[in-house]
Amino acid sequence: MTPPITPDLKARTLAEALPYIRAFSGKTLVIRFGGNAMADATLKAGFARDIALLRLVGMKPIVVHGGGWRIDQLMQQMGIPSERHRGVRITDERTLTVVEMALGELNQELTSLINQHGGRAVGLDGQDGRFIRARAMAAPAGEPDAPALGFVGDVESIDTSLIALLQSRNFIPVIMPIGVAEDGTTYHINSDLLAGRLARALEAEKLILMTNIDGVHDRSGRLAPILTAGEAQALLDEGVIAGGMTPRVTAAVRAVREGVRSVHIIDGGVPSALLLEVLTAAGVGTAVRSDSGPHFFADSRAYLMASEARDG
Repeated sequence: MTPPITPDLKARTLAEALPYIRAFSGKTLVIRFGGNAMADATLKAGFARDIALLRLVGMKPIVVHGGGWRIDQLMQQMGIPSERHRGVRITDERTLTVVEMALGELNQELTSLINQHGGRAVGLDGQDGRFIRARAMAAPAGEPDAPALGFVGDVESIDTSLIALLQSRNFIPVIMPIGVAEDGTTYHINSDLLAGRLARALEAEKLILMTNIDGVHDRSGRLAPILTAGEAQALLDEGVIAGGMTPRVTAAVRAVREGVRSVHIIDGGVPSALLLEVLTAAGVGTAVRSDSGPHFFADSRAYLMASEARDG
């Protein structure tokens, strides 16, 4: 049984959060919500509560959500075969209809949950004001026989004025990864890709990628709490980071080199992972920051970790 939290521990935890609340008040945080946490009712409700709390203490969270598991469920129920190429879902017209149905359902649910906890969430997709302009995802280079991906999109541009307007009225945008082309064609965009592009367009303080793993591991296999962009790139170049983490860490490096202050890769399966990563020194995942400083979050975390090591 988990021991009860004492009043003293509660007070110290709240006091620890204060400098982070002050530092990030008024700052934009782009959070990609997906993975197993979206399929777990308790984790999903907790995430919605945490998003509402961040807004209520003065931060400006923006949620970009996925929903691949729900798309797979609906396709199976409807007897539609699911095909992928290099991990990308091949999306014909029928599949796109299911994608929009699943994402719309999840968007409405998540928006409602945030509102129940005192937030003012607004559900959006790229067709609203055509603020996410998309184009067809190009076929992989060097694969002339690769299948057509269909309505799988890449981000062409993002009109951030709609986001700025909503933020100025204290709303929380909850965005499903759907974009629209100049000719009106709808495309499904990978949620990690969209979150990264949105964070760069807004020059966000943080991009937070909630995944099913605990973060980035270093050469010895240990979790790396903090990495500079250069250190992360070296791990990529050496093949230490591989598989599904490769595009995620590549996106993190690009984001911090293009104006995002830090990117956090965390396990959404940890209750209140978002609050622990944003409001505590220890955090629960890996923070990737720019090679140059100063950087309040990472530098303070590094200082506290060094102090604990000396005291230990």
